[in-house]
Amino acid sequence: MAKLTNPVLMATIGGAQGIRGEVRVKSYTNDPLALGDYGNLHAEDGRVFEVLEIRSAKNVAIVRFRGINDRNAAEALNGLELYIERENLPDEELDDDEFYYADLEGLEVMDDAGTSYGTVSAVFDFGAGDLLEVKGPGKRPVLIPFSEAAVLEIDLEDGKLLIDPIAAGLVDTDTDGPGSRKRRPSRDDE
Repeated sequence: MAKLTNPVLMATIGGAQGIRGEVRVKSYTNDPLALGDYGNLHAEDGRVFEVLEIRSAKNVAIVRFRGINDRNAAEALNGLELYIERENLPDEELDDDEFYYADLEGLEVMDDAGTSYGTVSAVFDFGAGDLLEVKGPGKRPVLIPFSEAAVLEIDLEDGKLLIDPIAAGLVDTDTDGPGSRKRRPSRDDE
């Protein structure tokens, strides 16, 4: 199996479910039951997984893969991440304001004055909204909100992401506001 050239993370395998080789899977697709519709899934180590059966559970999908026939084999897959090639994702289903995380990674982050802040190195969703990790040369990565206020325009063709650096939290405009280290006058100063 050749290594994927543009892998997109589709799911992470959790624990075994029952004794027939089924596993709990956290799917990153809009419809978790459509996980098998994208073709075979690939692990980073080169293994290929074909979905034979899939059903819904509380917040995971229960999946049976070809060749995984008992609990021991299923338990060995715990924590395994599964990918597909980017070209297998349907582009025609996306709205104008929707993007695949994989398409955002590598975009140059700039403001309207042409200042570059680095490139998008990762996209995270910790539950309160998407965050873009921006890494500049010789700088530590920073997280900015992936919101309409912070991200003004996304140009996939030119590989650029236009931001408002103030809304993104990259420029400090209030040096005397809450959390400022500037000494406040006390009653003794009066």
